[in-house]
Amino acid sequence: MTSRIPRDSRLRLVRPRPLAAAPQAMNQRRPRRPAPRPPEGTPARSELAGMARSGLAGAARVARWADSALGPGRGSATADGKATLSDATADHAARELGLPVAKVRADWDTARLAGLVEVHGDTARPGWRLRAWNRDDSAVLRGWVALFDAWSLAHPEPAGQEPGAVAEVVSAMPQVLSFLQLSAGPVPVAQLLDLLEQRVTELRTERCEVPYGPRLEPGTPGAEPDPAPANDTALAPLLDWALHALAAVGALTCGDGQATLTPLGSWAVWVKLEQICVAAQSPAGNIEQSAEGMLRGCGRLRPNAARAEYRAWLAARPVGSAVAELLGAARGEDALLRGLAFEALRVVGAPAEPDVRGVLDEPTLRPYALLWLAEHDGADPEDAHEVLTRPEATWLWVDTAAAVADHGEAPLLVRHLESAVQATVPALLDEVRAVGHPRTVQVLVALAAAHPDPALAKAVRRAAFQVHTGGS
Repeated sequence: MTSRIPRDSRLRLVRPRPLAAAPQAMNQRRPRRPAPRPPEGTPARSELAGMARSGLAGAARVARWADSALGPGRGSATADGKATLSDATADHAARELGLPVAKVRADWDTARLAGLVEVHGDTARPGWRLRAWNRDDSAVLRGWVALFDAWSLAHPEPAGQEPGAVAEVVSAMPQVLSFLQLSAGPVPVAQLLDLLEQRVTELRTERCEVPYGPRLEPGTPGAEPDPAPANDTALAPLLDWALHALAAVGALTCGDGQATLTPLGSWAVWVKLEQICVAAQSPAGNIEQSAEGMLRGCGRLRPNAARAEYRAWLAARPVGSAVAELLGAARGEDALLRGLAFEALRVVGAPAEPDVRGVLDEPTLRPYALLWLAEHDGADPEDAHEVLTRPEATWLWVDTAAAVADHGEAPLLVRHLESAVQATVPALLDEVRAVGHPRTVQVLVALAAAHPDPALAKAVRRAAFQVHTGGS
């Protein structure tokens, strides 16, 4: 005769999975996708970071001064609401740092563009990159790339130039830089000017509207003129400005009528080209979706394919807005999207750290954020769950079970039972009831329906009824 007394079944202790994964990906190790290798001869990341630290030393010095002197209640950074250093503050910094005021202002602007300092209203606070400056090469390189991206702001164009022409040159410079990177050596400025002229002409042609109706042959009275080619004479001073601006941020060197990318500049251009290639290789077509739409699309993919989608989606967006959108999707009711959002944030890496820390006070996201931060700080993914308290681990178990119940199959839900941190089913049920997850009843009902052991299923159903009625 089969006993109807609920069994004190021992549960195998396995690592609670932080991801409410899709059926195909559930309980699988996620092999890392090999990173693309930079061109031969590119210095190691540590050497590149050293170059960036050297080039941004002045900006880091001013940012640290601002951190100590301009914190809340200690002084105002700006007076115009535009993050421009006020005269009084610039004089104060120049005296304390022993620098000319002009140098202080230039370093301040560089620090803002590199993300070493952030201005909110009239107060300044250190950016996350400054906090990680001495220990995180990635933070340093990202700061330098941010400055590289803003080269036209770091070194304003000469006075008297047509704004439209300046915008065209800024838009055309990526192709010029790509040519320099592919050339892997000095390139005559005259050759770069010819390339710039061609690219600007293409941009002007692309902007021309196609008229409706029959088109007259060129030369016929009333015919539309062909787009005028870019003028060398007009573009030469702007190319000179662009090259010197890029030299000012450390991306290239100019001399003897030639331009050459620095190791940092060559690496940065390669990174940009890789990002474009990744963005173009979105096999599942989710690159233009919202974060929620992209994550739902990735829920049907295996881990490697999903990571490719995350990379493509992220490459097409500014990091800050992408992280905010992913966290917004994680706050929704779908536990699967919550887990996948933090998988995508793992692809983001260090730039997501401040935002992830910012959600630690949100009970729904806290367990995911704690695991993310533990892994980011170097913990083995197999041991990262040790940072969770028992209630947090139990809440995460229920959340993951909700994802499996919504998107998985019954056998997966039964196997998920084995990943609980509690040693027995009664202990698990007691703690599941205590954590108060909003999906507790649905999870327990689904588990009871899926489990092949009648006695255990009955105990789980009883627990679901008690949660539903508020009984004990």
